[in-house]
Amino acid sequence: MCGIAGCIGSPDAGKILIDALKRLEYRGYDSAGITLGGKKLHTVKTAGKVAALEAKLLSSGYKGTRGIAHTRWATHGIPSEANAHPHLTEDGTISVVHNGIIENHQQLRAELEKKGHVFRSETDSEVIPHLLEESGESDPLAAALYAFGRLKGSFASAVLFEKYPDQMICACHGSPLVLGLGDGMNLAASDMLALAPYVSRIVVLHDGEAARITANSAELFTISGAKSIQLREEPVPGEARNADKNGYEHFMLKEIMEQPEALEHAFAGRMNGDRGVPTFPEFGLSPRETARISRIVTAACGSSMHAGLTGQYYFEDIAGIAASVEQAAEFRYRNPILEPDTLVLAVSQSGETADTIAAVREAVAKGAYTVGVCNVPDSTIARESDCRIYLHAGPEQSVASTKAFTSQVTTLLLFSLFLGRNRRLSRDDGLALMREAERIPDLVREVLKHADEIRDLARKYAWAEDLFYIGRGCLYPAALEGALKLKEISYVHAEGCHSAELKHGPIALLDEKVPVIALANRIPGQEKMLGNIRECLARNAPVIAVVSGNDTCLDSFGVDLIRVPESSRFTAPVSTVVALQLFAYYFACERGCAIDQPRNLAKSVTVE
Repeated sequence: MCGIAGCIGSPDAGKILIDALKRLEYRGYDSAGITLGGKKLHTVKTAGKVAALEAKLLSSGYKGTRGIAHTRWATHGIPSEANAHPHLTEDGTISVVHNGIIENHQQLRAELEKKGHVFRSETDSEVIPHLLEESGESDPLAAALYAFGRLKGSFASAVLFEKYPDQMICACHGSPLVLGLGDGMNLAASDMLALAPYVSRIVVLHDGEAARITANSAELFTISGAKSIQLREEPVPGEARNADKNGYEHFMLKEIMEQPEALEHAFAGRMNGDRGVPTFPEFGLSPRETARISRIVTAACGSSMHAGLTGQYYFEDIAGIAASVEQAAEFRYRNPILEPDTLVLAVSQSGETADTIAAVREAVAKGAYTVGVCNVPDSTIARESDCRIYLHAGPEQSVASTKAFTSQVTTLLLFSLFLGRNRRLSRDDGLALMREAERIPDLVREVLKHADEIRDLARKYAWAEDLFYIGRGCLYPAALEGALKLKEISYVHAEGCHSAELKHGPIALLDEKVPVIALANRIPGQEKMLGNIRECLARNAPVIAVVSGNDTCLDSFGVDLIRVPESSRFTAPVSTVVALQLFAYYFACERGCAIDQPRNLAKSVTVE
């Protein structure tokens, strides 16, 4: 969600920080601010976009060799200049940016106000500069460790002290923070994408760690106890350096079009053509332990939860293992029953989704074996899970997930095949499924060839203010995901439901103003879907049907069609969702919406 950037050692820190914030805009935000330091600290803030902050900074004339900057997504207090970060002490000599949620901020605020501190914002974050001032410590690191040690909840933070122009203090717990090590200049950010153009090496901070960075050095410490930690330097991944639109109007369209290659990366190194079983060398259970798995629980949110729902069909139909999907936010509060042979999958694009991290920790506490399925190496979920399975989809910058979702579904299909071959699935059946799975990138390429036809259809229906998406079987989660994509980027009400549920309530809302997108692929259950389409037409609802290949089953219905390649019920969700992604994208374009940064949404939801 919120974005942090920090810089020390550059003669033009302001330019670097503004550029870093622009590279973090994909995360979603509603206000922005920057503090630059020379002899004194100067702060500029605005409600609105980074471009407005940049103009305001230029007009101020402020420059500096160090600085911190922030894009805020409102949690405590409305989007406003007062609530925007950075937050400062009353004398303006300490400046702080913060991501996350401080759960005990009300108690801390009351305590500080009793001591005479005056607050200027509604945010939880503002307690941090006041705690720094209250610490009484003369050393910046000691002051920061005192302040961060008082916080409960999640935080990633960077701090500047006017009295100590040679250093910046950073810390994190439950929210990501990365250091970037350059030549005579060091950086900090909440995402390595912000650092990539300027540094060659990074250090990923782990929970409970703080850093003191100067222009030429970086030191790591534990927040608790202030113990020194050896730096864990690693090169900047090449993919982080290439995060641009490559000529596309929006990141979302670029990422939709990148899916065939992203899906090929999901297969890379996993396929064993002789035995009909994908390889997952990172999976830490022995074949005997794997065979004893009696239940799989997937914890996820949003698009990742829809991928998990698709995986539920795979685990039960292919692997023969009972499976369920839990909304990660409810997982730990429901006191879930996790038996010794339960496998818990945590699915998250970023690996930093707060609710899913909490689910992993609950599963670990209950003794379950946990598998993190995510796209970002060294993310919190990857670090804290017993096993991590990476998607290798490359950076996904549009808030609306596309290539990460289809990579998740494909990876879960391969994982179910891996588990199935370890149990009841025969070699011949495994080989047949592998051959079908290997077609997925080409199936998606075929869908993308029809982008112009889908665009024309989306423009035809861009007048709609309400839409229903219906599907059944493996395509039920695809209906949910298609509806989510539309509502995320077009701000139009779209509801996904199981087609059998249509007549249990939703059908009351159908009329000529409510189009229905029906997933009528040629897979088991198609005849029942045709009956559902008849029910919609009888209520005068316009119908757009997704059909397989040259299927003529709907030729006499007089409905609009989106054709996707003929495929099995296991691979149909991927190609179908790609068609729905294109429909949502062109629908939102026709309505003039902000595609990559939809209002009120964040890319990585790092708060509960």
